[in-house]
Amino acid sequence: MQAQLLDFLDHLRLNRNTSAHTSSAYQSDLSQFLEFASQHLEKTDSPLRPADLDLALVRAFIAELHRLGQSRSSVARKLSALRTFVRFLRREGWLETDPTVLAPSPRREQRVPAHLSVDEMSRLLDAPDASTPLGRRDRAILELFYASGLRLSELVGLDVEDVNLRARIVRVTGKGDKERLVPFNTSAQSALRAWYADRALLRTARRPDADGATPKVRPRGAVSRSRTAGDPLFVNARGARLTGRSVQRLVARYVSGCSTRFGISPHALRHSFASHLLQRGADLRSIQELLGHVQLSTTQRYTHVNTAQLLEVYRNAHPRGKREK
Repeated sequence: MQAQLLDFLDHLRLNRNTSAHTSSAYQSDLSQFLEFASQHLEKTDSPLRPADLDLALVRAFIAELHRLGQSRSSVARKLSALRTFVRFLRREGWLETDPTVLAPSPRREQRVPAHLSVDEMSRLLDAPDASTPLGRRDRAILELFYASGLRLSELVGLDVEDVNLRARIVRVTGKGDKERLVPFNTSAQSALRAWYADRALLRTARRPDADGATPKVRPRGAVSRSRTAGDPLFVNARGARLTGRSVQRLVARYVSGCSTRFGISPHALRHSFASHLLQRGADLRSIQELLGHVQLSTTQRYTHVNTAQLLEVYRNAHPRGKREK
């Protein structure tokens, strides 16, 4: 079934415009299933056929994942990938029935996304040393993360032309190469303006590439999956585009100095953005648009309410909930 898998991956890329990361995840999950199926059906020396897929095989695969200690979210993701693959096989005429219909999907854990409180976020934004060029860059990165809720890949992929500083709007290329416009606040605007002068000096001092040619500027409106070309908004000390790993390290360094929480990554700043908006009355539909979520159910993860906030709402709303003086 390797030929069908390759056809399926081409279908995802050409018809559903999936990113390279998403296609790689599908390939990994489905390759694991096909390898398990060959061993389970003892077909290591003969080719696996679509007709070999049945409910018993799917259930055996799920049981094997649980035996290996896979989390429920991982099992659910692999089963979802298999269901999508089976739908493709049926549409292409390789299968007549869907063996995944009766396969039970594990209930996903309801985990509260890691995020910082408003006070912790304020301390984090003040952590970089604004007297140095790289400190001003780091301050601009943290401010933009918190002001716009960007993904890490979206932030490092930004070019200067993507930011309208006067209008305080950033044009973001998200998952599936979908573009959206996201506003940011005056605090981020000031931090970006302070960084622009330092950035210009670093870019001017940048040496040509090894082949002697300077990088070409990406034409306006063109989209590049790698986002390595163009005029990057955030650069390192050598004037080259800042990588996601570098941003992860600098966020971890500043978080360690202002918070004792674990698991605070650049994505946790995105969670903080969404959580704080929701706590202050923003509706889920608007937050969904700002975050670039395709489904509202993804945004609903942020409907958690901490105990202190819940008690405060109760005391203010219930006729006898107020504290006695």
